[in-house]
Order: sequence, then C-alpha cells, then structure tokens
Amino acid sequence: MSAVGKFSWKILGVTSGILAAKVSRSVAEKVWLKTKGGDPPRNPASWQTTWGEAVGWAVATGVAAGVARLLASRGMAGAWRRTTGHLPPGLEDVGN
Repeated sequence: MSAVGKFSWKILGVTSGILAAKVSRSVAEKVWLKTKGGDPPRNPASWQTTWGEAVGWAVATGVAAGVARLLASRGMAGAWRRTTGHLPPGLEDVGN
C-alpha cells in the first residue's frame, strides 16, 4: 500500500472518530434524559454528583463511545474496500 493510501486511511479514521464521539455523546445525553428524567451530570468528578450518577454516566458514555467507534470503523472499512477493492491498512491481515 502506498504512503498516500495509509495517510488517507489515518485521516478517515481520525475524522470518523471525532464524529463518532460527538454523536455518541449526544445519544448518551438523550438516553440519560429519557431514562433518568433530568440532565446528565456535567462534572461527574464533583462532590455534588452522587457516586451512582457518576458511575452511571461513565458507563453510559463509555458504552456509547465504544459502539459508535466500532460502527464508524467498520463503516469506513467497508467503504474503503468497496472503493479500492481491498481492506484498509492494518485490517488486511487481521483474522477472527
């Protein structure tokens, strides 16, 4: 693979990661609002935030970010494969 191809893949990865982070945070906030009936803690490390809320928010945002990153990575890898005819750099030798 050419250096341009590897660089392009890295740029796509960073861009999709940033977008995934923004989307996951928004989704986590909406889910929190619907399930808890109030805004999520703005500063989970604050002493005014209960441990339950702090841990709950950490779990919610962690799961949302992980799933969003996975979806973005797999989507970009699929688009890369359809466009170039091969898997992106670093994924071509990864098996199950």
